[in-house]
Amino acid sequence: MTTTFKRILVGVDDSKDALLAFDTAIQLAKRDAAELIIVSVLENEQLNIYQTLDSDFIHGEYDDLEAHLRQYQKQAQAAGVSDVRMMVTEGEPGESIVKDVIPAVKPDLLVVGSLAKKGVSRYFGSQAAYMAKYAPITVLVVR
Repeated sequence: MTTTFKRILVGVDDSKDALLAFDTAIQLAKRDAAELIIVSVLENEQLNIYQTLDSDFIHGEYDDLEAHLRQYQKQAQAAGVSDVRMMVTEGEPGESIVKDVIPAVKPDLLVVGSLAKKGVSRYFGSQAAYMAKYAPITVLVVR
């Protein structure tokens, strides 16, 4: 039995596993003619106190991340996915995706890599494990 999906959410952070997850999400979105939503999280733990208080700095970080996500969006469209959108959120990746992004986007599949590229979360527990445990939807962890 093959499950088809209507809306696929994929988390990206430029790690090797996230790039594999992105490729997998593209293939599934093409197969099912599904909408693909690409999300990246601006991790607060990466910022020092002065940066978090500087709204110009935070706005610049968002702009940079959005510009970077546009490259992912173009890649998905070039691969044949017609309905692609992107999101930037802020916070702890697993928690932000489960508590904020999933309820807002209402996907029926979340695709994530098994390892993070950076951040404390790479060393102290798996964001992928958190999402697999707490997400109210099907989660595909790619490695």
